[in-house]
Amino acid sequence: MQPKTPNRRPAGVFYGWWVVAGCAVINALGGGVHFYGFSVFFLPLKEDLHLSSAATALVFSLSRAEGAFEGPLAGYLIDRLGARVMLFAGAAVVAVGYVLLSQTNSFLGFVLVYLLVISLAFNMSFGSATMAAATKWFVRRRGMALALVTAAFGVGGSVVTPVLSLLVREVGWRTTAVIAGGAVAAVALPASLLVRSSPESMGLRPDGDGGLAKGTAEQQEADFTLAAALRTTAFWVLALATMLRIGVFGALIVHFIPIMVWKGQDQGSAAFLLAALAFLGIPLRLLFGWLGDRWYKPSLIALGMGTVAAAMVILQYAQETWQLWLFVVVMAVGEGITVLNWATLGDFFGRRNFATIRGTMGLIFTWGMVIMPVLVGFIFDRTQSYSAAIWLFAALGALAVVVWAVLRPPKPQPRSGPKAA
Repeated sequence: MQPKTPNRRPAGVFYGWWVVAGCAVINALGGGVHFYGFSVFFLPLKEDLHLSSAATALVFSLSRAEGAFEGPLAGYLIDRLGARVMLFAGAAVVAVGYVLLSQTNSFLGFVLVYLLVISLAFNMSFGSATMAAATKWFVRRRGMALALVTAAFGVGGSVVTPVLSLLVREVGWRTTAVIAGGAVAAVALPASLLVRSSPESMGLRPDGDGGLAKGTAEQQEADFTLAAALRTTAFWVLALATMLRIGVFGALIVHFIPIMVWKGQDQGSAAFLLAALAFLGIPLRLLFGWLGDRWYKPSLIALGMGTVAAAMVILQYAQETWQLWLFVVVMAVGEGITVLNWATLGDFFGRRNFATIRGTMGLIFTWGMVIMPVLVGFIFDRTQSYSAAIWLFAALGALAVVVWAVLRPPKPQPRSGPKAA
């Protein structure tokens, strides 16, 4: 029996790359509107609702805490229902959520809409489902596939975020929120229809292989259940390493524009620097994805976290605009290594239960992004300075270098093959 092939697609193009394309489009919108975009909304929301920096950052942190608790359920649903179902439903709810956000007039309303509508839906889909989909379609080329999917966050940050900043300045944050919701509905919903759960569901093989000889990558691929993964040292060390990485990077993104304003930039210039950070991360993610398919991924991440620590020292002493640009360039290397984090998870524990294992690990690593933004906001509220927070970023970056450097893969489990979805 010949494998089923998708209709109306160019001959010779492995369908997994169409899955990657759909996931990349979704992440570009999600990255630009939700992840990087929160920094654009930070000061206008703070001023309009008369909030402190800590209170504004708290909402972001609570959304990440929410993601930690719902992560195991989200992972289970992605692995069982398929990424397409979760992406379509999540994009629809996120779109509605941003329209509702435009109508909020109190801190309580902001909390309810952002946490119970926008973040709940975003955390149950978007990044989690797109990475799971790419992981299940690729083994040998997993690093590059995930690089393309995650590089799209940078595309969103470099293209969508400056547009949001311009719109906030010209028409206000409320109208901008409505436009953001409409963009998610118009782009992410159709893109989600390209996604299929696995190559096996279409009669295909990972990476587009027509058949693999004995001893090749697919037969040697890890295949851990959640219970088996929890019994490995690698699971817990990887969770700690991930928590350090996203704690530093997540808090920096939340406070990026306020930090640049503290350094003497206006909000427009600060948004441009944020866009430049996202843009520079695009080729670096692709480069690290290519390198990760050839070299040991955790060692590359350790190298990247070393540049993060160095970037923080540059930021601490930066007094001129060119020094802030130097910080952005060096920090972009840390942005580029993001892809290898999740490729490492797939390499260590396999495709079949990737989303479930990642979601459960989120109960640990998400707390880095929960605690750090609030802590940084608290530091600024008390000292009117980000100096202590930047030194904290540098110290955590240095610690992350050590943890990633000592990380080793678990002993492989026998592979029984992924279920077709």
